[in-house]
Amino acid sequence: MRSLAILSVCLVPMMLQAQSTVAALTPPSTNAAPAGLLPQDYVCPMDADQRSDKPGTCPRCGMKLVLGIPDQVEFPMDLTTKPAVIQPGQKVQLKFAIRDPKTQAVVTHFEIVHEKLFHMFLLSSDLTYFVHDHPVPQPDGTFLYDAVFPKPGMYRVVADVYPSGGTPQLIARTVFVEGNPNTPVNLSDAVLKPDTGTQHGDNTDVSLEMVPPAPIAGTKTIMFARLNTADGNEKWLGAWAHMLVASDDTVDMIHEHPFIADGGTQMQFNVIFPRAKTYRVWIQFQRKGVVNTVAFNIPVVDLEHAPQ
Repeated sequence: MRSLAILSVCLVPMMLQAQSTVAALTPPSTNAAPAGLLPQDYVCPMDADQRSDKPGTCPRCGMKLVLGIPDQVEFPMDLTTKPAVIQPGQKVQLKFAIRDPKTQAVVTHFEIVHEKLFHMFLLSSDLTYFVHDHPVPQPDGTFLYDAVFPKPGMYRVVADVYPSGGTPQLIARTVFVEGNPNTPVNLSDAVLKPDTGTQHGDNTDVSLEMVPPAPIAGTKTIMFARLNTADGNEKWLGAWAHMLVASDDTVDMIHEHPFIADGGTQMQFNVIFPRAKTYRVWIQFQRKGVVNTVAFNIPVVDLEHAPQ
């Protein structure tokens, strides 16, 4: 199972004129090796349960295996916008700079993960707006992306990158889009009504089954995404599907791929929801050249309130 990068952020009031928008980030640092792991084992940096006694690639995600378990070190990220003050409907350039945690120099070498150097997600705070795209690398190591934010409010910008010599990183920052000067930006949690029924993509329907049916915070939930057809299913960005999970307060973020998938009608994801919240879960996959995006709203309870 892939090690999950879970973001814990502390949102503080921020001036809209600030060039760099920052949210504090504290992912868990877990250096313990999976059970049975030997020091000479080659391990997938993304799926630590995938190991070998010789070099190679991960059979699940295609990543190059590395010798041993690298230390989980957080790489800082700068995010600046041009213009600094963002208006809804206006094109804005996002500039990303990943920094070496020891030297603070901009990192210039990255590993390709699922066919791209940089996966980026844009989420509105009410979780109704979702974008998965790929900023363009620049000669100086930075990445650029032209975005248009559809409405005023707070947005989360999530970067998924793998600096060479480090470990895969899931990093979130916050930007604010101006609205009426007399109307403050809404910082309340998204209101998500539970929705685990069949969802309709552009050319495929998806149903969801979970074990247990009511997910419990801190324990593994097995999620079966079932497509109404396997005709024309294709890998997209090196995987049969991509999943992004966001809590209703946009504090917790998880980027996952199927634990089991073969191009058929069923895909299995293994997810650990960290808290008792309602989570929005986007699943993206490709069929007959069309990328489908579906979303479910999943309530998660703590053990004390789990159904008996």
